[in-house]
Amino acid sequence: MKAHAMEKKSLNAISQQLRERLAFIEFRLWFLGDVRRPDLIDRFGIAPAVATRDLAAYREMAPDNVAFDGKRKVYVPTAAFAPVFEHDPDRVLSALSRGFGDGIGRASNGFLLCDFALRLNRPSLPLLAVITKAIYQGQPVRLTYHSLSRGRTQREIVPFALVDSGTRWHARAFDRLTGEFRDMVITRMENAVVLPDNEVLAHETADQDIDWNRIVTLELVPHPDQTHPSVVARDFGMTKRPLREKVRAAIVGYVLQQWSVDCSADHSLDPMLHRLWLKDPLVLYGVSNAVLAPGYGT
Repeated sequence: MKAHAMEKKSLNAISQQLRERLAFIEFRLWFLGDVRRPDLIDRFGIAPAVATRDLAAYREMAPDNVAFDGKRKVYVPTAAFAPVFEHDPDRVLSALSRGFGDGIGRASNGFLLCDFALRLNRPSLPLLAVITKAIYQGQPVRLTYHSLSRGRTQREIVPFALVDSGTRWHARAFDRLTGEFRDMVITRMENAVVLPDNEVLAHETADQDIDWNRIVTLELVPHPDQTHPSVVARDFGMTKRPLREKVRAAIVGYVLQQWSVDCSADHSLDPMLHRLWLKDPLVLYGVSNAVLAPGYGT
């Protein structure tokens, strides 16, 4: 829910640091049900007096949102609570399960008991640092690459983005060996060095990558052979309309694979394994990684 006009004006008048602390107060009230001074002190490393002022500032900004429970000596949300800040669901879930990621050198625990599917593919940080610096600085990289088709080869690539396929991290890059834009698996790289004096040519830049710049609109519906399609619709937040998602052509195969979408023209895949069906598989025509989409072309 968006802030009221007066609340928006108040938010615009305060510093970014205070805004983050007030948003944290609201986060705790809304998703954990209470907030104390020590929570702010531990989270931001501020003095007790500053934490006291922050709690007072939030109460002044949103007096109907918070009350003081004298018995527990803790601030709690009221029945009339309405969020002032915009809270992104992905960030909220990440914070609840993993914490806020404070401090590069120390672990950050989540607020709730949570478990995750294991990620088996983890790039080495020194190698990752070379790739991310090259992306940020707009520079080519020389490296050794191991591929299933060519084996071990020496490459020069021009990376411009990171791509998470759900199981592996890639660098989206122009590959000078093949003369094509490709997803290069980071764990298949070694001996990577940035080439700061090597010019990036016009045809090697992101704006020339057709699949990266092409947007595909996926129209997804509950699998027609589902026994209870209304349950699937609820799972994915569908109302009366299909779920429409806009995805880059460069990653659409990963997305459909990760979501286990049946992309066969006749929805022939097992509905117990594929809860969703791609209503119009023709939208994948000409997409290079559409081969990853379950059932596509069958």
